[in-house]
Amino acid sequence: METRAPFVIVGAFVLAAIAAVFGFVYWLHNTGGLGPRASYHVQFEGSVPGLLVGAAVLFNGIRVGEVTALHLTPDYPRGVKATVSVASTTPVHADTRVGLEFQGLTGVPVIALEGGTLREDHGQIPTLMAEPGAGQGMTQAARDALRRVDSVLAENAEPLKDTIANFKVFSEGLARNTTKLDGIVGGLERMTGVTAPPPKVVYDLHALQSRGAPAKTINGRLAIPMPTAVTMLETQRFLFSPAQDYPGFAQAMWADDLPKLVQARLIDSFENYDILHAPLRIPEAGQSDFQLLIDVRRFRISVATKPAAELGLSARLVNKNGDVVAARLFEQSETFDQIVPAEAAVAFSAAFGRIAKDMIEWTVQTLP
Repeated sequence: METRAPFVIVGAFVLAAIAAVFGFVYWLHNTGGLGPRASYHVQFEGSVPGLLVGAAVLFNGIRVGEVTALHLTPDYPRGVKATVSVASTTPVHADTRVGLEFQGLTGVPVIALEGGTLREDHGQIPTLMAEPGAGQGMTQAARDALRRVDSVLAENAEPLKDTIANFKVFSEGLARNTTKLDGIVGGLERMTGVTAPPPKVVYDLHALQSRGAPAKTINGRLAIPMPTAVTMLETQRFLFSPAQDYPGFAQAMWADDLPKLVQARLIDSFENYDILHAPLRIPEAGQSDFQLLIDVRRFRISVATKPAAELGLSARLVNKNGDVVAARLFEQSETFDQIVPAEAAVAFSAAFGRIAKDMIEWTVQTLP
């Protein structure tokens, strides 16, 4: 025998549950959640965009109630009167400041109450006066500000036009008298003894040049990452041992920091040896079979006896598993006559060329 469901009982239960939920929410937000209530009238001057019945009422940033009614004032078309219901313990006084705030990304308006010390003890519901412009939103405020700026510009159009014309005349005068101004500045420098610092002179290393077809090509994909070095060597200055100052070297500098310069010229040297199998600058995952890891140990001018450019590079050949296949220390020096930047740069290039030649031959012979 088929059992019929008591649809009337089920429907009544569902309706009762829905009514209970709505009743609980209404009680929580209007009475039960805040306890005894007190009502106040709030008078706004102007519009209150977006304010709705049920909007929150905050006191010093804390929610204390909600808006229960909104009214237009028949005898005062510019005004809007709102009735708010707040917790009776809220310290609302006659001079409590009233404003309209916009919260969240959507700009939901709420009534904000703040401060107040004067007490009103009348039987009637007190009326709180909102601050002028309290209902003005950010968009409207921006429009009003732009309108005022436009008004100021319109009122001062002629003076602004004259000022711009004067700037144009002044700039044209400066352009016509550039040579004279340079002479005046030069005269001031000579008179005061203050001169501009001399320009920097940039020197570069020379990579090993190609000598025809390679005797043996570079097997596998080789990468030469950025060399490591102590902080003292991460510079563009010429370094001396023992450390001291020499005339002319204050304005002399290398084309890049020494580790970057060594990396660039080593890669150039390998490319000049075997352009078809040129090494990578950055060993990305899976792109290189071997890495040539360089550590810059020395890159200095020794002045202990005869001036000499001293270079020291240690090299480790590592496979893709991180195992060291081979390691070697490369050292070279080149003497020169006068301690001047130009001769020192030539000596460094000569010593570096021999190191690059030895390093290429060692790497090619070591690679399987």
